[in-house]
Amino acid sequence: MNLREEIERLYALDPAELKYDPMVADVCTEIVRALNHGEIRAAEPFEGGWRVNMWVKHGILLLFRMGAMQDMSTDDNFRFFDKHTLPTKRFTLEDGVRIVPGGSSVRTGAYLSAGVICMPPMYINIGAWIGPGTMIDSHALVGTCAQIGARVHVSAAAQVGGVLEPAGARPVIIEDDVMIGGNCGVYEGVRVRNRAVLGSGVILNASTPVYDLVNSTIHRSTDHEPLEIPEGAVVVAGSRAIQNEWGRINGLAVSTPLIVKYRDEKTDARTALESALR
Repeated sequence: MNLREEIERLYALDPAELKYDPMVADVCTEIVRALNHGEIRAAEPFEGGWRVNMWVKHGILLLFRMGAMQDMSTDDNFRFFDKHTLPTKRFTLEDGVRIVPGGSSVRTGAYLSAGVICMPPMYINIGAWIGPGTMIDSHALVGTCAQIGARVHVSAAAQVGGVLEPAGARPVIIEDDVMIGGNCGVYEGVRVRNRAVLGSGVILNASTPVYDLVNSTIHRSTDHEPLEIPEGAVVVAGSRAIQNEWGRINGLAVSTPLIVKYRDEKTDARTALESALR
C-alpha cells in the first residue's frame, strides 16, 4: 500500500464510516511498524531546516481514533488501561537500547536508536524519535512526536513537550550534542540547535523571549517560525524586572532565559558525556 495516501484517505472519513473501512486494521498495523522502525517521522531534517510531516501525525491520530479501551495489566500489582492500538513498545536485546530497571515506559510508535540509555523512571510517548547515544535520565519525559538527536543528555526531571494538534504544528526539536539540564522544560515547537546547553531550570516555550547577552539581541518566535536556540548557545535561567510602577514598587520580576556565552573548551569539558556509561 501507499501508506501516506491511505492515512490521508482514512483520516478524512467520518468516524462513523471509518470503523467499517476494510483497510483500517492493516493501515494501523503498518503505521505502528513504520514508526517503531524509524521509517517515518513526524518531522525530519530538510534542506538545512526541518519539515513537519502532517500525514504522519494524522496517522498517529488515526490510531487514537480507532483504539478501543483494553485491559493491558501485566499482573495484579501493575494494572493499566489504554487504547488497544497503543500498547507499550516491545524491545529485544538486538535493539541495542539500554533500559535500566525501575519503572520506565516507552509507548509503541516511538523510535529509539541503538545506544539510547533510559534511566528509571522515565517515559517516552508515541511518535518520538531519539538518536544514538542519547540518555533519557530519571523522571524525564519525552512527549508525543518530539525529535531528539544523537548524543543528547535529557537530565533528571526535564520535560521535552509533545504535540499532535494542530497537525501542522512543529514538534519540539532537540538537535545533536545538546545538553538539557535538570528540571528544564522545552515546549511548543521550540528548536534547540546543535551543541546548545540549557542550564538547570530553563523553561522555553513559544512565548518565551531569550536574551542573548553575547550578541545584544533577543530571540523570539514569530507567526511563522518557532523559537530557536542558536547553535552552541549556553542558556541559563535569569530574571527581568517588571517595568510598570507597581511592579517596581514591589520589586517584581519575571523569569527570563539568558544566553550568557557560546560553547568553548571549558563548556565542552563540563558537559562531556562519559563514554564508560555507554
